[in-house]
Amino acid sequence: MITKEIQAWGRRLATAVVTPLAASRVTPNMLTVVGLLLSLVTGGVLALGHLSIGGALLLVAGIFDTLDGALARVTDKASAFGAFFDSTLDRIAEAGIGLGLLLYYSIHHNASGTTLLYLVIVGSLIISYARARAEGLHVECKVGLMARPERVIALAIGLFLGPTITLWALALLAIATWSTVLQRIVHVWRETEGAEKVKAPRAPLWKRKRVASS
Repeated sequence: MITKEIQAWGRRLATAVVTPLAASRVTPNMLTVVGLLLSLVTGGVLALGHLSIGGALLLVAGIFDTLDGALARVTDKASAFGAFFDSTLDRIAEAGIGLGLLLYYSIHHNASGTTLLYLVIVGSLIISYARARAEGLHVECKVGLMARPERVIALAIGLFLGPTITLWALALLAIATWSTVLQRIVHVWRETEGAEKVKAPRAPLWKRKRVASS
């Protein structure tokens, strides 16, 4: 799990990188789209069997995933739609990369790789859904062994090191991903005390965060 200190360092670095773009016409949503396109290209490269190149592209696409948020903060253009747009395109990006690897394993008739990949993809989607659903119930839900940045880094390292290590990386991701799913279920249960009734509607989480930070 990436520590808070590393996260803070990463945010400072991303802010420094995007600061020169603040005066340009580049918008956070543009960077989000570029990150998606890079992810789709990565999926195509992986489908062709170029795992190391795919690993490098995966990291580059992941960097763009941090730059859009940094640019939104620097230019004060953070918005509800921007957050929604970014999260939605992240899921499409994950699907594109997963499809590329799925084609690779299908071509090579690798049942183990296909099964592990399926577990990782479904688990990743459930992690994202669990957080979104929890926040819909006004419960912050960021707990877990592996959020998206950790999953991207682990997969990229596996791809760099070749097909055998990629399988081990997928196995690790499958275990960590489903552990995170269980952690989030338990977390929300504790936060709601297992309540069956939903609390009265409150302001959306993004609005409450903005008010608190102002």
